[in-house]
Amino acid sequence: MKVIKITAVWCSACLIMNKRWKEIEKDYDVETISYDLDFDEDEVKEYEVGEKLPVFIFLDGDKEIGRLIGEKSLEEIKKYIEELN
Repeated sequence: MKVIKITAVWCSACLIMNKRWKEIEKDYDVETISYDLDFDEDEVKEYEVGEKLPVFIFLDGDKEIGRLIGEKSLEEIKKYIEELN
């Protein structure tokens, strides 16, 4: 599964989720592509992320199959991934 992760250096929820996402990467076969909202503007604009960060966009090939937006617990993230599989 491919995941587009969109965060920002100034976002406290993003920092928390980055730590949790490292745990997810240990337990699941995910390919993560990371973008910063401010530094990767051209790449980020095609995903229409809105105002709330972080945004995790789950892809099957190039097709979006789901999104997680905002801070989530490790359990919520795992449950969501299991539902997508």
